Amino acid sequence: MAAFEYAALDQRGRQKKGVLEADSVRQTRQLLRDQGLVPLSVDTASERRAKETGSGFSGFSLGRRLGPLDRVLFTRQLATLIAATLPVEEALQAVAQQSEKQHVRSLIMGIRSKVLEGHALASSFADYPSSFNGMYRSTVAAGEQSGHLDKVLDNLADYQERQFESRRDVEMAMLYPLVLTLLAFGIVGALMVYVVPDMVGVLENMGQTLPWSTRFLIGASELTRDYWWLMGLVVVAVVSGIRWLLAQPGIRLTWDRQKLSMPLLSRINRASSAARYANTLSILTSSGVPLVEGMSIAAEVVSNQWLQRRLTDATQRVSEGSSLRVALEGVGYFPPMLLHMVASGEASGELDAMLDKVATYQQAEVERVVTTLVRLFEPLMLVVMGGLVMFIVIAVLLPILNMNQLV
Repeated sequence: MAAFEYAALDQRGRQKKGVLEADSVRQTRQLLRDQGLVPLSVDTASERRAKETGSGFSGFSLGRRLGPLDRVLFTRQLATLIAATLPVEEALQAVAQQSEKQHVRSLIMGIRSKVLEGHALASSFADYPSSFNGMYRSTVAAGEQSGHLDKVLDNLADYQERQFESRRDVEMAMLYPLVLTLLAFGIVGALMVYVVPDMVGVLENMGQTLPWSTRFLIGASELTRDYWWLMGLVVVAVVSGIRWLLAQPGIRLTWDRQKLSMPLLSRINRASSAARYANTLSILTSSGVPLVEGMSIAAEVVSNQWLQRRLTDATQRVSEGSSLRVALEGVGYFPPMLLHMVASGEASGELDAMLDKVATYQQAEVERVVTTLVRLFEPLMLVVMGGLVMFIVIAVLLPILNMNQLV
């Protein structure tokens, strides 16, 4: 049986969506009619996905992909049910029924239909690459082959929870300075458009020579009031241009290489890349994935393309017989602690445990640096905002003070 997504109308004319298991589209439509529904559309999960991804939005799946939290919950629930000796197809059905989101339920039922057709769980995930990346699929495949799928899924859920919590902590830390920045620009913009023009009109009627600060304020106020839309278009054009440039392979590679040597950005970039690589390699090796294959998958998780190339070369050296520590040292961008921990893990036979420890340390280092920068940014933004407001006040008051001196 396959899973079919449907859209139908009930007796009151309200649209309903859901998932049904049937042998064909025709049987699905008949099942809907038996329930008193009028079928509008019935598609298999793969057909619906092909329509959505083929709509001209590259890489955008209209809400079909699993979010980070949904993926964590799915993995944890599936691990718990499989550990309770439930067959995979029954565990998938139970997780689908547990989900309150329609697109998550449809996706899980689509996976279940592939499993019922005889496909392995990892290969069933391959139909949804935007929700389950190569690392996830390889880890699940290793768990299926070793017969410890429940433990592998449990470790994978722990890994995803750590990644989700780290990302959430950084986003929450950046929320306040972002709101503060928008508020600062909003206040200054309102002053320039609504308050300053009235004050400037009074100053211009005085008939005296205005200081340069006042003339600059007048020009900036008129520019903001008359051409705010053009300024917005310029900002959008600049952002779009930068994104287009970074999408070019050669430019992106050069930029990624420069990020690894910039004073402050390099520290964050190196630590985050090391944490992601070590964490991924740890979960893969502990799940039974061969080291060379795990290195190849872990290299794809690193977002810096220049570092990704260097890690590909390191994978090649390990496949030729080099030790992991020597290969990673040849990359040239990993912190010494990671190299020493890897050497210790290779010597003691506990490489996965050492990688997990160093990944935790490097992730904590990234969070510490980012938190420090965010805390420094908050008073800096207050100083900038206060400076702008002070400049506006001085530019308005100077002509008034000069007029009083003349009198």
